[in-house]
Amino acid sequence: MDLTGKASINRLKLSTFKLNTLLTITKAINSNLSQDELLKRYEEILRTDLSIGKILIYKYDKEWELILSSGCSDQIIKRIDVEKDLLSHKEISFITASPNPTLRVFDNIIPVIHNNKPIAFVLIGDIDEETEGVSPTIKHLHFIQTLSNIIIVAIENLRLNKEAMRQEVLKKELELASKMQSMLIPDRSILPHNDKILVSTFYNPHLEVGGDYYDFMQLNKNEVGFCIADVSGKGISAAILMSNFQANVRALFTTEIPLREIAVKLNERVMTNAKGEKFITLFIAKYNYNTRILEYINAGHNPPIFYDIKTKELVYLKDGCVGMGMLEEIPSLQIGSIEVKNHSKLFCYTDGLVELIDEKGVSFGCQFLEKYIANNKEIDQNISNIIKNQKILEGNTAIFDDISIIGIEFYK
Repeated sequence: MDLTGKASINRLKLSTFKLNTLLTITKAINSNLSQDELLKRYEEILRTDLSIGKILIYKYDKEWELILSSGCSDQIIKRIDVEKDLLSHKEISFITASPNPTLRVFDNIIPVIHNNKPIAFVLIGDIDEETEGVSPTIKHLHFIQTLSNIIIVAIENLRLNKEAMRQEVLKKELELASKMQSMLIPDRSILPHNDKILVSTFYNPHLEVGGDYYDFMQLNKNEVGFCIADVSGKGISAAILMSNFQANVRALFTTEIPLREIAVKLNERVMTNAKGEKFITLFIAKYNYNTRILEYINAGHNPPIFYDIKTKELVYLKDGCVGMGMLEEIPSLQIGSIEVKNHSKLFCYTDGLVELIDEKGVSFGCQFLEKYIANNKEIDQNISNIIKNQKILEGNTAIFDDISIIGIEFYK
């Protein structure tokens, strides 16, 4: 057989090898091999089958990282700065004559572009630069480019699939936390509406899981207890802390345990559970139908508004202490008390309401609240007007936090 025939057979064998290699790699990818396994096969093909001596692959995943190094010294690797040395290469580049001495160790840079952005750079070089004949990096360059693209895109898809799975798990966790949190909020249908008091509430979490909580309890036939709270931070950890807090409130909130003791115990339990990383602001109160005394503690919460409809006197309920979990021991605690002499209203809220911003960039603030509360309208109408006028349920883009309201009307 003449030389021409042998060359044709060799070319056929090489073409067959390359085709079979691509088919094998495709099957490996479809078998869901890991990144490490795919890179191992890639390295074997280049080094063993194609006689490529030096290989580096840098891939972007939040930052540039080296995912494969073969035949290269640590000194070379340390001297390469991806953003400075490689990002300017938009196409296959021959770098044997590069002005950068570190890059001259290699023959070619192969950028891998995905969605019009570089996601990887492959650097390849010969083992023996003195060997005569066509360099394997030149001879197999386009095949190496094709193979590199297939491998890198497959690895990127693995990353995206992993991220999608992580997001799905997070979504389910958020759904579970949201359901868990909704169970903390009392159903409006069980709230009292009688000849002594009317209770009206509103709850609007900013995200799937919020950090607000309110509760209302009938302590005995003559006494009721209620609270509103806001945990620092958001997300699942905040929801878990608030769930635990609700359980503690429910366990401690009885006619037998004074408010002062309840606050001290709640502070201890928040410190134990949150380990000082989060805290909870709280307004907690008891109201006696017979004595008409409202006793309360404001633990670092937005001060509720008390409005006497007859005298038109408006008071902010501020007496109390620092927020739950801010300090290991509460340094000073003052019990607030107010006698409800006339037909009156109490408006409790979380900071998401007063932090609302209108179209002019003006904060909603407490002064605006006073205008809604200081009138003869019933408390549920006051709350409805706030929700409507501030477009809270109509996609208001100025809402940056959860909004919770508990309003109580005290009848004479």
